[in-house]
Amino acid sequence: MARLGLLALLCTLAALSASLLAAELKSKSCSEVRRLYVSKGFNKNDAPLYEINGDHLKICPQGYTCCSQEMEEKYSLQSKEDFKSVVSEQCNHLQAVFASRYKKFDEFFKELLENAEKSLNDMFVKTYGHLYMQNSELFKDLFVELKRYYVVGNVNLEEMLNDFWARLLERMFRLVNSQYHFTDEYLECVSKYTEQLKPFGDVPRKLKLQVTRAFVAARTFAQGLAVARDVVSKVSVVNTTAQCSQALLKMIYCSHCRGLVTVKPCYNYCSNIMRGCLANQGELDFEWNNFIDAMLMVAERLEGPFNIESVMDPIDVKISDAIMNMQDNSVQVSQKVFQGCGPPKPLPAGRISRSISESAFSARFRPYHPEQRPTTAAGTSLDRLVTDVKEKLKQAKKFWSSLPSTVCNDERMAAGNGNEDDCWNGKGKSRYLFAVTGNGLANQGNNPEVQVDTSRPDTLINHQIMALRIMTSKMKNAYNGNDVDFFDISDESSGEGSGSGCEYQQCPSEFEYNATEHSGKSANEKADSAGAHAEAEPFLLTALCLFFFIVQREWR
Repeated sequence: MARLGLLALLCTLAALSASLLAAELKSKSCSEVRRLYVSKGFNKNDAPLYEINGDHLKICPQGYTCCSQEMEEKYSLQSKEDFKSVVSEQCNHLQAVFASRYKKFDEFFKELLENAEKSLNDMFVKTYGHLYMQNSELFKDLFVELKRYYVVGNVNLEEMLNDFWARLLERMFRLVNSQYHFTDEYLECVSKYTEQLKPFGDVPRKLKLQVTRAFVAARTFAQGLAVARDVVSKVSVVNTTAQCSQALLKMIYCSHCRGLVTVKPCYNYCSNIMRGCLANQGELDFEWNNFIDAMLMVAERLEGPFNIESVMDPIDVKISDAIMNMQDNSVQVSQKVFQGCGPPKPLPAGRISRSISESAFSARFRPYHPEQRPTTAAGTSLDRLVTDVKEKLKQAKKFWSSLPSTVCNDERMAAGNGNEDDCWNGKGKSRYLFAVTGNGLANQGNNPEVQVDTSRPDTLINHQIMALRIMTSKMKNAYNGNDVDFFDISDESSGEGSGSGCEYQQCPSEFEYNATEHSGKSANEKADSAGAHAEAEPFLLTALCLFFFIVQREWR
């Protein structure tokens, strides 16, 4: 009997111990969970002091828990904010890189144009004096159009430059033949001979090629930086689906409900959730990488044959050389124009002497020394700007495909790769066993953590993909020296390699024109006009040769 009594007593004590142990488990403290919950600005009354039954939980594991229904709901919102904050940090950094580089390039190009115009104006005032001031609007118009092309793009560069040389020929032709009266119709006829007679030598052809390619490359590159900035800005705003939101809550805060406040999500677990939540962003990767490659190609052109700084810095000297060529060829040019347009009407004797006096040049030209030339963009250079942005472009490649890993590398989001056993796997503190899925929508069909509708691409992402595709096409055209704002030339039409521009004769012309008919005269009229001009030659050359000899300079 005594043994039975002892056995009964032991059973009673065991049952009582089990009951006390269960009570202890039920009353496990949630103080640390509560403290962290309140630290995020939430109401402490939402958080229990001890574990409670978790049947009310919808996403986090049920059972005894430190989370009330209100806590789970608020943690759900907080997990989305945490996710968006980390993604925005990464995107905002990249956006700031492109925004700052765009600003630097834009300021540099605009200041370069301002300084080139100032340099030309100062040089021509010293060289031509009052005569230049009377015709300065011709050169002002040139720079107005160059600036308008860079800012707006609605300028046909080749037509604009052709018009500039035609107008300059009209002015120069009138000056070197100042003993004649020319009507507007006659000067219009003169301008038609610009291409045929080449009165300015080879300067217009070379300058047109250099300016067109340099400006197209510069403007397109600046546009590319702006497009990259805008794409990153728009895509950085992540809209989470219901399935993504549930997965984020489960990954970031459900461990708190189990009291595991110091246990971080497993890295591979985080990777699968990020790939699911950022599946649409991953779709950008292919076009983004093509765009970055095209930007790097244009950057090579800016460093070499399409360097706008090396084109604009000596533009004043090049135009002056063209004027000198016109003086050297003035006799032959005038004879051929008189043959084609007819003999002009001589001015009265009194007006001839006055016209010659008004056409006299002031030989006060003193060339700039390199240290006297205006600097651009606070003394920086295009080479330094391009070198810097090339490095940033290379770093930005594959940004979107690496974004999930970049987010999980943040210590706020996941444990390190080396901590695979003591991490949160969505259910408890243990190793995560599922394989990591690939990037992009197509790879999310088997994502074990986030259910993704792979049949419905994001509209905003598709718009950004199209923007990148269009800009990439413009970049390729700019790389080949084609004006992207007027028409596109297929990639097959230009087979250049990188590093140098093709020869002018081998490249397709950026624009095509119909040949202009020149007005013709009879044989007798041509002979008369030639004789009349021959009589005036000594008189003109005496007045002009001294000036043009002084302005002769070597091409830089």
